[in-house]
Amino acid sequence: MPPRGLRHLLRLPNRLYRRLLPRRLRRLVLLPLAIAATGTVAYPVIEGPPWTLFDGLYMTVITLTTVGYGEIPTPLSRGGRVFTMALALGGIFVLFYIATDVIRSMLTGELRELLGRERMSDRLKHLRGHLIVCGYGRMGRIVCDELERLGQAFVVVDTGTPPAEEAYRHGLRLQGNATDDEVLRRAGIEHARALITVVGSDAENLYIALSARLLNPTLVLVARAEDEGAEAKLKRVGVNRVVSPYLTGGHRAVQAVLKPTVLQVLDAAARGAFSDLQAVELRVAAGSRLAGVTLHQSRLAPDYEVTVVGVLRPNGDAVNAPTGDTVIEPGAVLVAFGTREALDRVAGLAAAP
Repeated sequence: MPPRGLRHLLRLPNRLYRRLLPRRLRRLVLLPLAIAATGTVAYPVIEGPPWTLFDGLYMTVITLTTVGYGEIPTPLSRGGRVFTMALALGGIFVLFYIATDVIRSMLTGELRELLGRERMSDRLKHLRGHLIVCGYGRMGRIVCDELERLGQAFVVVDTGTPPAEEAYRHGLRLQGNATDDEVLRRAGIEHARALITVVGSDAENLYIALSARLLNPTLVLVARAEDEGAEAKLKRVGVNRVVSPYLTGGHRAVQAVLKPTVLQVLDAAARGAFSDLQAVELRVAAGSRLAGVTLHQSRLAPDYEVTVVGVLRPNGDAVNAPTGDTVIEPGAVLVAFGTREALDRVAGLAAAP
């Protein structure tokens, strides 16, 4: 028996063959080879000397290619001619099989792609209040995974062909450059509630954000920034929130060392990992029961068991650890902790009448 290392080397060509050639392609390659090998061996066996394997191969080739120069090296016997007819018919069958398989693959692939595009285009036309994710790199994948986990409707826009095979499992995807206004329109930018642009270039993120803001002035924009100087420019064109992977990662690294338990609890609450506790944002509509009253008057804590840990005022000022005297202004956003049921009830209080 060969040594283990040698056995591994002997198996290597077979492994490479199976990996590089898909099953269907292997079948299309093996069938003609099997026909040729059968003819090469069969002719010398049927006819006997002086026929050689080379003569058998030559006869097989001129039969399958329908050239037919003549019978060599001696005229074929009756059995040889019967085999030649069978070989010719088998070759024609294999040829038609290969042609049919190739044409079917081409047509079904194109048809599937066309129907998929039509279905996706139809679904995009009916989307309302969805999110658009521009870029499907490492950060884009994380964003899509999180949105999918939260059950949010979203569209992936990427220049990939298609926009990264993995994006298919996320549902709606759109191939194209997000800097193109027409691509954003096809993604339903006019009816979207938010756009997250996380492509690798600050310049592209800036251009996408500017185009999106012009197409939908009320859109919530979140953009990725690599350089510190890009944050100010992104906010200048209307980006609501700028995310810097390096800045956020640095802050989290420090918190993980100095306040690991606090970080763990906040992360778990944000992900909804606690079955009885969640953190949400509640926007207070004008005319709602919460608009214009103080936190103490709202009685969110005693009556609903909901704790407000932060308030974002309409002018952009943030109030951390608000007191009972903090006034809830119309248009303010409350950051609240509570059970899902309690938060749903409070959301009704914050909604417009």
